[in-house]
Amino acid sequence: MEAETAGTPQDADEGVYGVRDNDPAAQLLDLSQIDESDVEQISRLMQALGTLREAERKVSEASARYMKLNETDMRALHYLIVNENRGRTVTPGDIAGHLGISAAATTKLLDRLERGGHVTRSPHPTDRRALQIRITAQTRQAAYETVGRHQARRFHSAARLSQPEREVVIRFLRDMASEIDIKHIDWVADE
Repeated sequence: MEAETAGTPQDADEGVYGVRDNDPAAQLLDLSQIDESDVEQISRLMQALGTLREAERKVSEASARYMKLNETDMRALHYLIVNENRGRTVTPGDIAGHLGISAAATTKLLDRLERGGHVTRSPHPTDRRALQIRITAQTRQAAYETVGRHQARRFHSAARLSQPEREVVIRFLRDMASEIDIKHIDWVADE
């Protein structure tokens, strides 16, 4: 196979998150007081975040295809697994709140998951007015053996860091999440 040459689609993807590549006219960021080596390192960091997001997107899509579910279904099942692990009872309202969807959308989601044999609905153990939602043993096992096992690999990456390095990463990720939170976007309608 011939070596890739400059200008190929693969080259076009490399550095797509570079600071200067995204803002060559400095309309978004004033970099005049920042050392060029810092700009380069920040660009590499942004590219690494983009690579992580792309890997997560691919895994999410593959997981959904494997389980024959959509992303919202997968998030609901993950929520059920975690709460079951914690010994918590989950209601339709809990799922709606976690997913940020309406009661009607939650009912449709639960109907779909129940028809597929992924969840069961039963009377709540302490509240006669509510239902308890549980993931089926088969779906839980399938999720653990496939998606869960793959996602657990994240632990190995974090474990390779020292405690101080993990604290830096935690601080960075929390700060980044805060910086890009939707509350800072004035062009998004209030929800």
